[in-house]
Amino acid sequence: MTYFKVNDKCNGCLACVYNCPARALQVRESDGMQTLVHNMALCARCATCWRICPQRAVEFQHLLKNRWDEVITHRVVRCELCGEVVYTELLKQGAETKIRDLIEPLCPRHKLERQAGALAGKRLPERGVDYDCRRP
Repeated sequence: MTYFKVNDKCNGCLACVYNCPARALQVRESDGMQTLVHNMALCARCATCWRICPQRAVEFQHLLKNRWDEVITHRVVRCELCGEVVYTELLKQGAETKIRDLIEPLCPRHKLERQAGALAGKRLPERGVDYDCRRP
């Protein structure tokens, strides 16, 4: 996603490039064309480009948005008892074959309770019981 945007008023004067104190703007030339490029990691969001542009082409408001960009999505495995996210399907698939069968879809609390119950000869209720592990 690009945050540095210019509108169709940009005439390629490069005032923004020459005046960027962070050197976050550059121009690349190839085959008779020039392309304005922006590096978000270098950008100080100082608005010099916006202030200096004689055409009012820089749309600085996009650089000020505080938003989250989606990066990747994974299918999750939830605790069989309470529904808390335990791990992802991809993580489970990546586990070695010998370990894969030992991975139970239980949150840490229910895993401990199941282990304690096994030692005491008790069993945890099956799925569908309403548990909330986030409450003490």
